[in-house]
Amino acid sequence: MKVLVIGYVWPEPNSSAAGSHMLSLLRIFRAEGYQVIFSSPAQRSDYMANLAAEGMESVDIILNDSSFDAFVMELQPDYVLFDRFLMEEQFGWRVEQACPEAMRILDTEDLQCLRGARQQAHREQRQVQKKDLFSNLAKRECAAILRCDLSLIISDYEMTLLRETFNINSEILHHLPFMLTPQEQMPADKAFSERKHFVTIGNFRHAPNWDSVLYLQQIWPLLRKALPDAQLHIYGAYPPKKAMALNNPKTGFLIKGWAEDAITVLSDARVCLAPLRFGA
Repeated sequence: MKVLVIGYVWPEPNSSAAGSHMLSLLRIFRAEGYQVIFSSPAQRSDYMANLAAEGMESVDIILNDSSFDAFVMELQPDYVLFDRFLMEEQFGWRVEQACPEAMRILDTEDLQCLRGARQQAHREQRQVQKKDLFSNLAKRECAAILRCDLSLIISDYEMTLLRETFNINSEILHHLPFMLTPQEQMPADKAFSERKHFVTIGNFRHAPNWDSVLYLQQIWPLLRKALPDAQLHIYGAYPPKKAMALNNPKTGFLIKGWAEDAITVLSDARVCLAPLRFGA
């Protein structure tokens, strides 16, 4: 059995939760004996997972190009997994024409319309209202869900929202939260007395994460006043110049950038701060 995955980006498990979740999905398919072919129109990066080492194939594809039609027609996958609704919009109709019998699965990662509604309300400094959810983005996302045979949903809140607010049939929704083993979650812990400082971690390209860094910059003087020797270590993939400009050793507000291992970084700190003001 063949599984074709159409990725928005190449999976980077050490860069984002989305990358880690995607790799978990791919490993489940491999563990069940499926042939996994990962494809993406995005540029490959130095931080992408070594899919070949996992026994998976990698294929570069092109947006708005008939070469994809020929590729998927020859491959004839049994399952096609779309990484976020944007990929379903771009490639779903081509998959349907070339291999109509293939089961189409949408990995939502998180509901973009929910995040967008909360971001808009935050921008306007008010509570989210139901009308905020009924956006053009929501129409596109729900349409992608309805075109697919199954959609993977990370949170139970999103499951309820889709069923009760958007009237999506629960039979085409599957609640699939992050898949981590207890061993991955709980390494050999350091004693609290051995730990130091505050930490926050998150990909800088993710809007809620960047907003949280800006908020931390606002409230850090209050924490620093109460704990004069404390430092805040800010980790995350792809820090832009505007983020690096916030680095201030004098006040202990330290932009560390890329973390080689998130678990190690968290194990060294006493407190993890995550003031996320919007997101799904």
